[in-house]
Amino acid sequence: MAREDGPTADELFARLEPGKQRAFEEAGLGLPELRRISEQDGDTRRVRLILDHADARPPDDNSRVWPWIRLPLIAVVGVVVCLASTYLIDKYAVFVGVVLGLAVIRGAVRAPSARGGLVVRVLVVAAYVVLIWPGSQQADKWYLQVRGQETAVTYAKPVDRGSHGVTTLYCRVKLPDGSIHQVFENDKWCTDETMVGTRAQAVVDPAGHYRPFLGRKSDLDDGLIDYLCLGAAAVLVLAPLTAAAMSRASGMRGNRGNQDGRARDAGGAAV
Repeated sequence: MAREDGPTADELFARLEPGKQRAFEEAGLGLPELRRISEQDGDTRRVRLILDHADARPPDDNSRVWPWIRLPLIAVVGVVVCLASTYLIDKYAVFVGVVLGLAVIRGAVRAPSARGGLVVRVLVVAAYVVLIWPGSQQADKWYLQVRGQETAVTYAKPVDRGSHGVTTLYCRVKLPDGSIHQVFENDKWCTDETMVGTRAQAVVDPAGHYRPFLGRKSDLDDGLIDYLCLGAAAVLVLAPLTAAAMSRASGMRGNRGNQDGRARDAGGAAV
């Protein structure tokens, strides 16, 4: 049988992108089948028609997956900035987290709502609230657990910061360098003025940004709150990433089915 002028089925198939080649092969229109069609017809016109009209390119799934990737990125940045700001403004850092939370809510709203997306969005926002609310109140303790140093301090005279006739005593301690600092939490002895000058154990920040904590490092562990924040951090990251993986898998299954259908339709139309 005479060979027609022009490219062969092999050459036409070789011009395709690897992704297209795989899609045609999965649809049953790989190179062996295209060769058979070309040999049966004595030319490659039907092969050209199949390859030209069957869109086998896998569509871009970024529009489906990217919102789920972007959401935890925004949320993690918000949490980190909120907790880091406790270094400067202490527990008022929660307001920084609230402001940044507007970006988290916006990212959650833009995420897909199909296939459990609404549940994931609610979980992410709830986890963010846990991390910036109790988390901002615990950030100084977490810092002292990592960077703090146990040392002996001396009870100093407590200071009265009450108002409107209400007495509210806040404990202070004198560090080995002679500086006096208000403590993180009062203990049962520090408000007693008879204890002034008595030595006690405390965990202090070597950089001097966080207040001393009366007690030892083991006393900094709050148990339930720490585990709650750890679980919230896991949900904040894993929930949207799981949704992204499921969305991508679902999109690939749907795209593959559409590609198979289009390729087979083109093959049938060319018969």
